[in-house]
Amino acid sequence: MKKILVIFTGGTIGSSVHNGAINTDENTSFLLLAQFKQRYPNAEVTFTTLQPYQILSENISPKAWTTLISTIENATPENYDGIIVTHGTDTLAYTSAALAFYFHALNVPIFLVSSQLPLSNINANGLDNFSFAIEKMTTENLMGVFVPYRNPSEEFVTLHSATRLTCSPQLSSDFFSVENVNSVPKTVFNAVLKPQFSERILMIEPYPALNYDYFDLTNADAVLHDLYHSGTACATLEWGENRSLLAFIKRCQTQNVAIYLAPIFKSNDAYRSTLELVNSGATMLWNMTIEATYVKLSLAYGNFIDETKIVSFMQQNLAREHI
Repeated sequence: MKKILVIFTGGTIGSSVHNGAINTDENTSFLLLAQFKQRYPNAEVTFTTLQPYQILSENISPKAWTTLISTIENATPENYDGIIVTHGTDTLAYTSAALAFYFHALNVPIFLVSSQLPLSNINANGLDNFSFAIEKMTTENLMGVFVPYRNPSEEFVTLHSATRLTCSPQLSSDFFSVENVNSVPKTVFNAVLKPQFSERILMIEPYPALNYDYFDLTNADAVLHDLYHSGTACATLEWGENRSLLAFIKRCQTQNVAIYLAPIFKSNDAYRSTLELVNSGATMLWNMTIEATYVKLSLAYGNFIDETKIVSFMQQNLAREHI
């Protein structure tokens, strides 16, 4: 008999619909277990359940990650064959990365399970995702943090590595991974990590006519600047210094605010703008998704003060995040 710890945190999978509004419902969480037992009455598993909070995942904060981590640690995870965390889809890629980095050395698999629709809807994929997680826990010797998810247009569930998952494309409830390969070697970080995530990381997304004058760096310890898919951002002064990432990098350096650029693949050839960014003095964080980079950087700044230690931590491949 396999022992599974199920931690309910809310999200659509833990919500119901009232008067056209979808919101978390304390009783709906346990509907998932009832549906599973109805589908698999002879399943040889026992569930222990915890419910540290019930929120829609768009309302998530790094403080919730700390609460979730503490909940798992206090439950003595080694006593279970696997852990399932139910979660909303909006910030699924971020929370899965947070658990993957913090629990990178844990010898018990963690699965984050979501649903694109409330479980009362016949088209919801939540039960399929949950059932797949149970199957993997009971039949395979997996270690790490994973996200099983069946895209609504597909027949089968895909198992994603937590640090390779990206947020759903716009106007979609599908999920995809970047180079979803689980065989990449990982390392075990020697220092003890605290479940603390900095909230002083400013993340900026590039778009045409982005005006850097709008950003106040007073309360930022670091800036994480997203890049276009080709590893580029505006590097020209043609439209003014306030439109140029190169000029903004200099401003960050003048104000002693560290600036990191991601995501970008390391390759032999690169665009001229990319080479200018590489030579600008900003720290390039290679070969990671922007979601994993943001979470890992937040964890780094929550644990370390020295920038050398932060960069060293970011360069380690803790949870197969390096692609």
